[in-house]
Amino acid sequence: MTGVRQVDVLVVGAGPAGLATAARLAAAGAGRVEIVDRETQAGGAPRHGAHGGYGTLLHPLTGPAYARLLVTAARQAGATLRTGVTALDWAGPLALHTLGAEGPGTITARAVVLATGARERPRAARLVPGTRPAGVYTTGELQQAVHLYGQRIGTRAVVVGAQDVSYAAADTVRAAGATVVAMLTDLPGPQTAPARAAGSRLRHGTPLLTGATVAELLGRGRLSGVRVRHRDGRTAVLSCDTVVFTGDFVPDHELARRGGLALDPGTRGPAVDGALRTSRPGVFAVGSLLHAVESAATAVREGAHAAGAVLDHLAATDHLAATDHLAATDRFAATRHLAGTDHRAGTGRPVGAERSGAVPLVVDPPLRWIAPNRVTPADRLPYVLRTATRLTRPVLRVTQNGRVLHRERLWTAALPNRTLRLPACWTHRVDPEGGPVHVSVLP
Repeated sequence: MTGVRQVDVLVVGAGPAGLATAARLAAAGAGRVEIVDRETQAGGAPRHGAHGGYGTLLHPLTGPAYARLLVTAARQAGATLRTGVTALDWAGPLALHTLGAEGPGTITARAVVLATGARERPRAARLVPGTRPAGVYTTGELQQAVHLYGQRIGTRAVVVGAQDVSYAAADTVRAAGATVVAMLTDLPGPQTAPARAAGSRLRHGTPLLTGATVAELLGRGRLSGVRVRHRDGRTAVLSCDTVVFTGDFVPDHELARRGGLALDPGTRGPAVDGALRTSRPGVFAVGSLLHAVESAATAVREGAHAAGAVLDHLAATDHLAATDHLAATDRFAATRHLAGTDHRAGTGRPVGAERSGAVPLVVDPPLRWIAPNRVTPADRLPYVLRTATRLTRPVLRVTQNGRVLHRERLWTAALPNRTLRLPACWTHRVDPEGGPVHVSVLP
């Protein structure tokens, strides 16, 4: 389909966050809500995560079942879903050039929601030297090969990483009939639940090499082994025909970057406030694009939360259109009607909305990043954080200009690559005219 098309809300990405956003918007009567995704099937990463862990405790689901549930909910709510369509670039502040099987096109909208997700960095981006043999995967590539296409992957695998996604990759290797020779991490220990790490070690007999990295890939044609370097400089060769690089996610932020949206240096995704508004009025961002990566359940909650902000934005633009109509017929009456409306931002929203009063929210080492990473006094969405080092029952402190806004002790250890959560019960104390808000760990 070529030409220019108009929708009310365009959602880019049909993973859990995008589908949840679209479902709520369509159900709330937001007008024409359309989702585009470059993949031929909607559902995102859960489509090829055949393991459990999705749904709820009372209604557990596998990844494919969870994806089907979200797709069905979006369609039944009235959202239009178009797969095999790639958003190429921006055609305007709220318009995108697209390309699909029916040809190029342009979609304009009253609001755009970016839900483009994240990806694991492949071997080349990790600068792992050696030959270029077959048998080298990321977790996503492995799960698609095994669960979507039924391909054979080899017989002996090394899994690089020791976080939740790494153990999921190890389960996929075993489901394909292969043996996990070893898992390895450059950190001092596993970054998953103790029970899961113990189960892998005791039930499956899989050794975990800590303080170790892959120094070289060996083999021509097919992988024959990996050279491992330990922290003390020792090296050893593990014989294997498959290696899976896990974790090390980066946001798929190309569209946000090309649109000139402000990016957060910590997450490397779009900078957003607690309503998940980006630096461009009318453009929102949700899911793993903001924080690579959190659970599908977190993405769904964020999608539903962002839908509320999108509805507010649509109502504000409707209000602006109504006041413009009044101005055309009675300028004096319209002037009185527009009292309290701020046109400096170009959004037609009442004063105090659309990023007005948002201040930067930053973390101090050893914390790595926080999302959302802009804060207003009205924000209520809980924050997710990551740490670079293990912290034993840390105390998190939130300050602005030396003034303590919140202080909280976490009752569990904080591990790298594991989510920390910070409630938003303190945001009403933020001074919108003050400096950045800092989140730190007390010594």
